[in-house]
Amino acid sequence: MKRSERIAGIVRSLLDRPSTLLSLSEFAERFGAAKSTISEDIALIRDVFDRQETGSIETVTGAAGGVRYLPRWRPPAVRVLSEKICEMMLQQERFLPGGFIYMNDITFSPLWAQQLGEVFATQFRPQKPHCVLTVETKGIPLALMTARALSVPLVISRRDHRVTEGSSVSINYISGSSTRIQSMSLPRRALSKDWRVLIVDDFMRGGGSARGMGDLVSEFQAEVVGVAVLVETKEPGEKLVKDYVSLVVMEHLSGGHIQVRPSGRMWAE
Repeated sequence: MKRSERIAGIVRSLLDRPSTLLSLSEFAERFGAAKSTISEDIALIRDVFDRQETGSIETVTGAAGGVRYLPRWRPPAVRVLSEKICEMMLQQERFLPGGFIYMNDITFSPLWAQQLGEVFATQFRPQKPHCVLTVETKGIPLALMTARALSVPLVISRRDHRVTEGSSVSINYISGSSTRIQSMSLPRRALSKDWRVLIVDDFMRGGGSARGMGDLVSEFQAEVVGVAVLVETKEPGEKLVKDYVSLVVMEHLSGGHIQVRPSGRMWAE
């Protein structure tokens, strides 16, 4: 196999399985090349990725070692992405009766969801989460792509218990926006004790859902290591969760008029 073909195959494997450790022996067997040759190919790939700032290639030495691709977004690229999201949110046709805004084409787009998931993964990779948690349903695509970028499982809390998921833990929480009492549940097999959990959601007004998920995590004796949301509202200024990051701030939405801006929380130096 030509070197160009071998490199293309390695890159494809790395991009298909981000944050997953792949052994050099696997590549050597697949492409019929020595490990030393594969190592040279990976060094070339790493150099290109570093120059283009499209992620990083990490190698792990030892018998159980290998190589993995880590999606990584630099602060300037995150800001550009945030500005693009703001531009789309300002489109007049997005306004819905009752003071709502349509965003499903953004959150359910594989392209946008993948990029947003990689941004969240970049932010919280140092915390080494064991899983990503969200609440049904609109936050699922963002959480799934974040979990993919981190190579960890996705866990979904539901508004009602599903018999097919076995026994579950349920809690009641107060919605931050409407101050109504709501409930959510999580299967007992979904989380393990002492797991580090990253919470991802599409929208935050008062922070009630994020607070509820945090309380649910505590019931499993696990730990919340971060909260990431796509859009947060400016009001109320005091959220029910303190430590969180957002990409966009919605400052005003009324009468067919909206004001949004990049939050700056994810690229502040």
